[in-house]
Amino acid sequence: MQQKWQRWNIASRRWLWIIVVIGLVAALPVVYDRLQTEKSSKTVEIVFDYRDLVDAASYRSNPQDYISEQLDRLKEAGVQSMAIYENTLDDYRKARRLMLWGATDIANLTDTVIPENDNYTYVLFTSTANSDALSPVIKDTFGRLGIVTEDWEFRGQKGLIIKTPIEDATLKPIQPDPFTLDMLHDKGFNIVPRLVDSLPYDQDAVKLLLDRYADLGVKRILFEGDSVKGYNDNAKLNSLSAFADLLKERGIGIAAIENIKAQQKGFKTLAYQLDYNVTRLYSLSENDSSLSPETIADRFALATKDRNIRMLYLNTAPSRDVSKAQITDTLDNLITSLSGPDGAIEKIEDNGFKLGQATAFDVVDSDYQRYFKLIAVVGAVSMVALMISYFIPWLTLPAWALGLVGSAGLLALKPDLFAQALALAVGISAPTVAVILAIRKINEMGPPLRKNPLTYVEMSPGRRLAHSLVLYVKTALISLSAVPFVISLLNNITYSLVLDQFRGVSLLHLAPIGLIAIYVLLYRGEFAFNKTGKLLRTPITLSWVIAAGVIGILGMYYLSRTGNNGSVSSIEMSFRTFLENTVHVRPRNKEFLLAHPLFIAGAFMAYKYRGAAFLMIIAVIGQLSMVDTFAHIHSPVIISLIRGGLGLGLGLILGLVAVAAWQILEGCWKRWSPLLKK
Repeated sequence: MQQKWQRWNIASRRWLWIIVVIGLVAALPVVYDRLQTEKSSKTVEIVFDYRDLVDAASYRSNPQDYISEQLDRLKEAGVQSMAIYENTLDDYRKARRLMLWGATDIANLTDTVIPENDNYTYVLFTSTANSDALSPVIKDTFGRLGIVTEDWEFRGQKGLIIKTPIEDATLKPIQPDPFTLDMLHDKGFNIVPRLVDSLPYDQDAVKLLLDRYADLGVKRILFEGDSVKGYNDNAKLNSLSAFADLLKERGIGIAAIENIKAQQKGFKTLAYQLDYNVTRLYSLSENDSSLSPETIADRFALATKDRNIRMLYLNTAPSRDVSKAQITDTLDNLITSLSGPDGAIEKIEDNGFKLGQATAFDVVDSDYQRYFKLIAVVGAVSMVALMISYFIPWLTLPAWALGLVGSAGLLALKPDLFAQALALAVGISAPTVAVILAIRKINEMGPPLRKNPLTYVEMSPGRRLAHSLVLYVKTALISLSAVPFVISLLNNITYSLVLDQFRGVSLLHLAPIGLIAIYVLLYRGEFAFNKTGKLLRTPITLSWVIAAGVIGILGMYYLSRTGNNGSVSSIEMSFRTFLENTVHVRPRNKEFLLAHPLFIAGAFMAYKYRGAAFLMIIAVIGQLSMVDTFAHIHSPVIISLIRGGLGLGLGLILGLVAVAAWQILEGCWKRWSPLLKK
């Protein structure tokens, strides 16, 4: 009975493969929908931080002239938009709209004694026009906070007394400077407001503010701080929904900032309520604005092409230049990086994008997609069951049945967790199965465990190479079979916008390596418990400890390079830039420089030397890396496909070089080794 059950499970592999193929076919329409979604947004918006420009201008002899001159230069260089913050009194001071004093300062200024019990803020406007425009705004802002304001005059100039300490008054956000808004609009810039959530949410005040922005043609806003507008009062006022309604009525969307430490609180909820009218934004920091123009241009081109970024945000900051004995900024450097024959704008346009106000993706979600996804789920579960079958054959059918039941339950209870878990499982299974089948093929055609000189015929180098190349292609195709499953399971705009992220990248990078290592060590031929027992009884020597330490260090280094935050050296960054500029889509170094050539050379050697199959433990890195490329859902599918194809092509070339080098070394050894023994 046990043997019959074993035969049934092994025989079921054929049916599981058929189900996998059916699942793959069903996943293809979902992949097509994803491709259509990615084609729907091709406009890139370049935004400059206006507050930074004001800060830089405050160190110039003629600040207003400097601002006007730099705005014209930025406009000519291709910057279409200016980011405007909700101002503070200090921002108005830097813009020379008003002057500020505390209680001590005003006592010195008026040659009076400081009041014992009054610690107020004194505001003096620099012109009547500034007073007429800003005084009502300041009074309204502080009045909503319960802070009393009084009119005040000093030496014929109008002002205000704000009855709160200057340290507190300068923290309160106020509506943007109306003069600045009008000036920027007249110069042809789009306005990108940055809103803060520090005040109690006031629907009427927000409505007036958004009406003003709508009149200026605002289409997208950013948030400053760790939460979106309305988040802090949402529990008692339902302010997120109220804010979302105001934005939707005016056709205004939001922007998600890439690589911030933590997603702004309430952002995902607000994005959902706005029907994902969201674009991704890459912000070039003040420090990075001093990088070489070539580096900045490459970053911008890569961000738009490889990561679906549609807004590029520029920052600058004044700094002391001791060599020039003056205060400088990075505006010249930024303008150079944008314009010119090798500038960011030309590269972006060469990649098929155009400049303008960024638009959100038009999500394509066909009516039939949910049904195809269900079929793809069954196919993905079948691939996982196949992987299990090559290690524990008698568990094949139970694993498949439990996988379907578990998937149904998890899909009903926690669909997001289900999608990520199954995507991870199939992402691990496909490359593992692919390399296992390659090893089995090598075992079948290569040297047996014990050679019989009367029956064993060694293959010629040409035949070994032909078999290795065929195996290379077949293994890659089986590994890539995971891709349609991963795309269909994670085909949600939240992953493209990185509002949700695919978890388990480290496990995806480690599990296939560990599984192939187990298979090579214990499953060469058929699994036998005595191999495991013998391995466990083997004495641990110093060489084993050293080897384990080396493997551990290599493993930590390997993991440090995985994921979005993987670390690389400056030399490798230069090499990556060279590849990007040469072939336009950079293949992964570990694929074409290491794993793929090692697969070809390892298979070529293993057809003659059985022990060379251990090289497959490292070669599987190339297979899992191809799958991992498509698990970066924020990258376009076409770019990932080209990246994988280039890796396979370049890996093939280097693999042939490695085979040729091995043949030369082997020939030299055969010729010279007898001489060394004499």
